[in-house]
Amino acid sequence: MTAESLPERLDDLPVEPKDFLQLVAVDFSGTYHVYLAAKDERLKMTRLSMSLLAAPFAAAIALASAKVINPGALTSWDGVPWYLFATIAAFGLLNMLPFLRLIEAVNAHMRTARALNNFRLLYVVQLKDHFSALGWTPNLPVDPRYPETYAPLAWPGINVMMLALVNSSYIAVGTLGMVGADPNTALLLVAIGLLALLHYAVYYVRANVSRRRRLPHNPFHFPNVET
Repeated sequence: MTAESLPERLDDLPVEPKDFLQLVAVDFSGTYHVYLAAKDERLKMTRLSMSLLAAPFAAAIALASAKVINPGALTSWDGVPWYLFATIAAFGLLNMLPFLRLIEAVNAHMRTARALNNFRLLYVVQLKDHFSALGWTPNLPVDPRYPETYAPLAWPGINVMMLALVNSSYIAVGTLGMVGADPNTALLLVAIGLLALLHYAVYYVRANVSRRRRLPHNPFHFPNVET
């Protein structure tokens, strides 16, 4: 069956209320799996991030154990060799990968949840009379933008922003150490702040660009309730 052969109106579909009740079960099962998949990806990316952030410390311990560097030299800024600062900066940059994947995991989760909300609107309209007879009203979001992809105060958003702050600290410390800059607190804070703002800009753009994606083909002419 092609899109051209489908009926133009939903009223022409041979769908009974009992069929929509089956869709309800599939809907909530799908919601559950979406949450599990999003949680699983966030956990994997968090673990990867922690591994990357721990790598410079492991390198310093290995170098000190092999007596390549004096452990006492690591207690002062000037005593840390440049290649250790380079390692810190490099792993700060590498940690951008889990940072970006965390953003995409949240976006994919929210976009799928929006699609499920649109699907709920379909069967709620079709089962309106049936639900009224049962005395039950579905708890559907009235805001078509729910759930919001940009939610910095939700736990996934906080996770992303904390990772951005740590990334910024690694990159700033590593870069300033490589160029031999003095460990000025004000300079360090400014560098970390600017890099954190750059991370935040990436998060903001990626979290909002999902609203402007192209709409899918709509052969049944369903009303678009998503912004």
